[in-house]
Amino acid sequence: MNLLGSIHSPSALKALPPGDLVQVCAEIRQAICEQVSKSGGHLAPNLGVVELTVAMHYVFDFSFDRLLFDVGHQCYTHKLLTGRQHLLPRLRQRGGMSGFPEPRESSYDLFTVGHAGTAISTAVGMARGDTLNGEGWSPEKQSGRRTVSLIGDASIVNGVAMEGLNNAGTLKRQFLVVLNDNGMSIAKPQGAVSAYFDRLRLSHTYGEFKKRAKEVASHMPGGETLRDLYHRMGESSKAFIAENHWFEHFGLVTVGPIDGHDLPTLIDFLNEAKHFDRPMVLHVKTVKGKGYSFAENDATAFHSPSAFKIETLENEGCRVEVKKGGRSFTTAFGEILSSLMTRDPKVVACTAAMPDGTGVSKVIEKFPDRVWDSGICESHAFDMMAGLAKTGWKPFFAVYSTFLQRAFDQAFQEAALQGLPVRICLDRAGLVGGDGAVHHGFCDIALLSVLPKACIMAAMDEPSLAASIEFMRDYCEGISSVRYPRENVSLRFAQQSCPPFEFGRARQLIACENREIAVLTFGVCAIDAAEAIDSLKGEYEVELYDGRFAKPVDGELLRRLIGSGTPVITVEDHSIRGGFGSAVLETCHELGLDTRLVTRMALPDQWIYQGERKEQLAEAGIDGAAIARTIRAVLAGSPLCEASPAAVAAS
Repeated sequence: MNLLGSIHSPSALKALPPGDLVQVCAEIRQAICEQVSKSGGHLAPNLGVVELTVAMHYVFDFSFDRLLFDVGHQCYTHKLLTGRQHLLPRLRQRGGMSGFPEPRESSYDLFTVGHAGTAISTAVGMARGDTLNGEGWSPEKQSGRRTVSLIGDASIVNGVAMEGLNNAGTLKRQFLVVLNDNGMSIAKPQGAVSAYFDRLRLSHTYGEFKKRAKEVASHMPGGETLRDLYHRMGESSKAFIAENHWFEHFGLVTVGPIDGHDLPTLIDFLNEAKHFDRPMVLHVKTVKGKGYSFAENDATAFHSPSAFKIETLENEGCRVEVKKGGRSFTTAFGEILSSLMTRDPKVVACTAAMPDGTGVSKVIEKFPDRVWDSGICESHAFDMMAGLAKTGWKPFFAVYSTFLQRAFDQAFQEAALQGLPVRICLDRAGLVGGDGAVHHGFCDIALLSVLPKACIMAAMDEPSLAASIEFMRDYCEGISSVRYPRENVSLRFAQQSCPPFEFGRARQLIACENREIAVLTFGVCAIDAAEAIDSLKGEYEVELYDGRFAKPVDGELLRRLIGSGTPVITVEDHSIRGGFGSAVLETCHELGLDTRLVTRMALPDQWIYQGERKEQLAEAGIDGAAIARTIRAVLAGSPLCEASPAAVAAS
């Protein structure tokens, strides 16, 4: 009998006897693994929290109570229990299930969330709001809302999470933080706090807790002691009150660690935590990738794999083959960085919990004393790079474009303001496909361009990526950056030699004798533009340029083009607000050139959700077909609104 198929809401789950929950968990794991094997997605993180999520929904009523996810890539079980099983077959695709919490899908999702460290702070805000509204749970108001946040051990070290903990300890009401401790981030967690959790897992046992819990008399905020709290808690939690636990310094009673795959124990502890009227941390130990040996044994590779195939071979057990695509920008970057560090002993590098995602995992192995993984701490990582620059090194910070936002203050204060050459390598720039709006790299140009002496570049293929990084190595006037997408490198211009990057100079890709219009692209949009121009051969004479620099823009090229009356179309996969096209308009204005000859194509001023990257490019109006339409429209003198969706935003 299939139990999962009968669960259309948590109320149906609650109607099941506890003995059926093990089967429900098994069916959830099978459903998740089967779908991720087809579409890709976050596998190991979701397999690790199945029992924990089932237990939370079994105990709490999250149609009324508050559940806040941190990062959000552990939400698949939650979604399957809250009426979204029909969306699973299109996981991370148009019209299907988002890979992150998404309020557009369900009222059970309170925030669209894909960045780490936020759950505790947003939960504190909701808890305070419910209390002010007279809706918060208390022993005197049993009908009130409870608040729960689920956060991972790697996310807890994030600065925002620390700030949230500091404030959570001041609450005078029920507030539960569930710490999912699986000993993993995407890769192995970094830093002293993760080492502390390792020691805790090794040293604390049930017997030690039970023996020492009654002896604890450390004073807590508000004048209470742990001895007082011990008498107020249920028998299960009493045995696991942690003396001198790290969280106690924030004013949160800490219980655990407990087995995150033991459903009866989880339900017992959550039932007690549900009725506790002070902030509490429930420390739960889980196994990332639980239930499938290949995911447990290599949780990093199966954190967010592409589609894969599982084969059961006689006498060999289970073999998993992940489907391979072409050569990615990420792989290319890792090899380019490794070569650079071999040639230049002053080059150092850092990533913030993304050694595989940014391509530096093998570089860390090769240069362990010159490459670091800071953990989920982008702000710290950037400041550390500034410190290295101050002491004469050449630091490169490999980070997803979407996560650079978290370190903008450091880019401003500790790097740009000091004139320090921190070099930023922005993976996942532009539209990212299945991860959707939470991970699009749509504003890095706008952020960095306001910083004096910043040098902002984009790579269109592997040779241009290598040339840009070589340029950055010797650029010492201020910060520098290069952006590139979550995409395979194109061979479209492989037969052309790639000239070195020259400060503020574009590169011509396609020339023609009787130029009617010029397309000036930034980054990989050059490939789509070349496709568009190919489709117009014999119809229009179109030149193509790779802009290379958004700061500074090639003013001499604009003088030649616009000064001669040539219309220019700019194309980029960045927001139309503050991007490359805006920089072109500003440069034209400064040079006294006719800005009416410039048409911008970029990401429109609206959110673009999950789907295939090619679908997102078409929706944004910047794919090859849209570029061809815009060229025709401009040369025909048609209104911009007939050119593309992006042109509407530009107008």
